[in-house]
Amino acid sequence: MHGFLNERIMVRQPIHGYRSGADTVLLAAACPARRGQRVLDLGCGAGVASFCLGTRVAGLDLHGLEVQDSYAALAEANAAALGIRLTVHCGDVTAPPASLRAMQVDHVIANPPYYEEQSSMAPADTGKDRAFREVAPLDAWIECALRRLVQGGWMTMVHRVERLPGMLTALDGRAGDIAIKPLAGRMGQAATRVILRARKGSKGALRLLSPLTMHEGERHGKDSDGFSVEAERILRNAEALEF
Repeated sequence: MHGFLNERIMVRQPIHGYRSGADTVLLAAACPARRGQRVLDLGCGAGVASFCLGTRVAGLDLHGLEVQDSYAALAEANAAALGIRLTVHCGDVTAPPASLRAMQVDHVIANPPYYEEQSSMAPADTGKDRAFREVAPLDAWIECALRRLVQGGWMTMVHRVERLPGMLTALDGRAGDIAIKPLAGRMGQAATRVILRARKGSKGALRLLSPLTMHEGERHGKDSDGFSVEAERILRNAEALEF
């Protein structure tokens, strides 16, 4: 069992395979969902992002899309154990099932694979490799998100800094009010990941926000290991990530 939000959420994740971490919790914290709205988690894995979001915001209609059957089954089992309603749809972002194609949602959250298909950096484990290595290209994830969103709905995505140009290109002319939140490991370090939030059909201006620094101090050490105050309130206290 793995705990999130100071163990308010306890979930089963694969012993060997992809397991959610801090990025997943931050993704959920960045979604501006409100009670009564419908949310789709693309590539939901074991369901951690949906559970974190459902814990922070009550009364959501939560849905997940997962290509790996074993992870989809795990998400369903975790949802039942937690008493959180999550409808899991099995399929790929390039060919979502009919149950999703007929649906419109208010929010899409996504943590796409971090490495391109030809990358040698993706892990050897089959399940983890599928979760980390792109099979469907990044623009297919964004296309799927925009198709499922209602006009004015929000897409929230976490990814590596290097993929930001591709994200912006895929959104060009189709979404606005884009806000980019860099994520840095420590003070003085360059950001390695970003959370991007965009509104379908909006013409609002792009904003580059101040970074979230995950850990206190400038280097790893006994006196500088803890999470920053802002990261702590999100990862432990289930608070929203300010945008």
